[in-house]
Amino acid sequence: MNQHLSLVSLLVADYDKAIAFFTRALNFELCEDTPLGGGKRWVVVRPRGSIGSGLLLARADGPEQTARIGDQTGGRVFLFLETVDFERDHARMTAAGVHFVEPPRHEPYGVVAVFEDLYGNRWDLIQSIKRS
Repeated sequence: MNQHLSLVSLLVADYDKAIAFFTRALNFELCEDTPLGGGKRWVVVRPRGSIGSGLLLARADGPEQTARIGDQTGGRVFLFLETVDFERDHARMTAAGVHFVEPPRHEPYGVVAVFEDLYGNRWDLIQSIKRS
């Protein structure tokens, strides 16, 4: 049986602000936005053209979830956004106001820079070196 990771849930404070950030600043596509009643929505975004996993933008419900917005991994890098053109995407994201917490660096596995989403979750923008 084949399996794949389809969605990762990301806690957000506001659906529309999160959609705007992911679709404008990160150039993701909005794949689904379905009302579920009671103010809840099923909102899925993923990198444009990707057929891989996406993010389920889940509005925090209650004080425990609200306290975890922006710190779902205790300050560690949470997600890895891989690109085939680091310079292009880094420049576009910087121009769109994405906050990079460090300059790009070259590592044995590729070019990488850590950035924060609108809530402070840390991500890697990475262009991997293909190994043969």
